[in-house]
Amino acid sequence: MDIVGILKRRLGGGKVVDDPAIIGIYTREPSGLRGKGVEAVVFPENVEDVRSIVKAAYEYSVPIYPQGSSTSLSGSAYPEKGGIVVSFERMRSIREVNIVDAVAVVEPGVRIDELNEHLEEYGYMFPVDPASSAVATVGGAINTGAGGMRGVKYGTMRDWVLGLQVVIADEEATVLRVGCRTVKCRQGLDLTRLIVGSEGTLGIVTEAILRIAPIPEKVVYILAFYDSLEDLARTVIDVKRRGITPYIAEFMEAETVQRAKKLARVDLEGEGHMLLLGVDVNREAAERILTSLVELARSNKAKAIHTAGSTEEAVERGLFTIRKNLFTSQVHYTRERLGGKENVMVLIEDIVVPPSRLVEAVRGIMDLSRKYGFTVMLGGHIGDGNLHPAVGYDPEDPEETRRVEEWFIEVMKLALSLGGSVSAEHGIGTLKKKGLVMEAEALGSQKMIELMRGIKKVFDPKGILNPGKIV
Repeated sequence: MDIVGILKRRLGGGKVVDDPAIIGIYTREPSGLRGKGVEAVVFPENVEDVRSIVKAAYEYSVPIYPQGSSTSLSGSAYPEKGGIVVSFERMRSIREVNIVDAVAVVEPGVRIDELNEHLEEYGYMFPVDPASSAVATVGGAINTGAGGMRGVKYGTMRDWVLGLQVVIADEEATVLRVGCRTVKCRQGLDLTRLIVGSEGTLGIVTEAILRIAPIPEKVVYILAFYDSLEDLARTVIDVKRRGITPYIAEFMEAETVQRAKKLARVDLEGEGHMLLLGVDVNREAAERILTSLVELARSNKAKAIHTAGSTEEAVERGLFTIRKNLFTSQVHYTRERLGGKENVMVLIEDIVVPPSRLVEAVRGIMDLSRKYGFTVMLGGHIGDGNLHPAVGYDPEDPEETRRVEEWFIEVMKLALSLGGSVSAEHGIGTLKKKGLVMEAEALGSQKMIELMRGIKKVFDPKGILNPGKIV
């Protein structure tokens, strides 16, 4: 069976690429995971192309790996078992923006920053902002259930996807249209939310109806440094106690801050643990709220405080630069530690705990780093309790690989012990499968894994959609 030839005949040669050099680009994730056995990368241009791909794959039982920009960090985007990668980079149309309905209708290949540039003309935005938003696509964000820095105020993709058009893997490559273009929508069981976060294992998203929100009139920011994590966390707690809902609330551990500052060549006064806090306000309240934030930071022993009265000023003064360089600095430090080695792995955790227990989580993570002898790079979304500790290592060193995998499991156990979850926004993929089982066991709800497998079987009877992921 020549699936490449079949697809070329059905779609045209220009949409099917089997050059090994090109395939290599589409079979790896930023963490360092690499797939193998992929026969082609296919570039559909419309829903009928997608249906043709799915029909052929279903007929010949060929695995399909839907892909946006492959910025996943959990192993959900790379092709684990061979087959074909379906890239949506040619399906990137913004089909409709309706301000009265507060919706945007888009294809899956639209990049989140592109969408926001377009929406800015209307005074609106799409609030979900993963760190990779410059390249991350709407389809990829839907599949992973992505979040981001604004998650403390706006939540994740589950809160902003109203409806979907999806192709499922049956004999007819059936097109499902689920959800509505209204906020209130009752269609029986919520299939829209079932598909969001399913990592391409239930269907292939070909169109999305997204909620959009007005751009805040103004956002004020502080960037503060602390000797104590407790003092940093107490600042956020005090902000919430005053009835102020942060727009963003980010933090980084002290050594991680220093590495990121060095890499990004940031000239901002301050050492120690870093807090980046933003609050959206009307213009009249801006000075009052900014003054309150500074006062709260000082009352909790902040050593150095930088302020900005707008997002533009915050960008100009480099207040986001350190946080934006978290992942880059993790990779850079790993390569530096391993003598410039290019082929490295950076295993990034994505646990979440109740914000009230975040300091306990950070202390536990640092204890684990000492136990296993690692330098852990640590930052995350303090406002919603989402932490991203990371360890870089040499995948060709079996002993180091074993210790990193043990550390990874221990961090997930820590999150569960504090009433949290093993994954907040990166998804399950392949890296968190053991963790998902652990979480089910911790909840006394092992049946949920069996139910997930049953749902997968209903949507994808041959198991060809992103096989090996989640369950």
